[in-house]
Amino acid sequence: MRAKLQQLREANGYTQQTFSSAVGVSRSHYSQVETGEKQPSLRLALRIKRVLNYYGDDIFDNTMPVRR
Repeated sequence: MRAKLQQLREANGYTQQTFSSAVGVSRSHYSQVETGEKQPSLRLALRIKRVLNYYGDDIFDNTMPVRR
């Protein structure tokens, strides 16, 4: 899940510090979201998607594919 979030952030030229400022949270809080330690609130999730100009639904998907 979070690898995608990190890739999108870096592709848009943000460090964790500059991105966390852009979405209005501390760097440590954002870091925990990016690493999967915390789930973002709906409000924060929408701010993250808006700042990244990302409109897909899979940005926070942390499910593992089911093997059959």
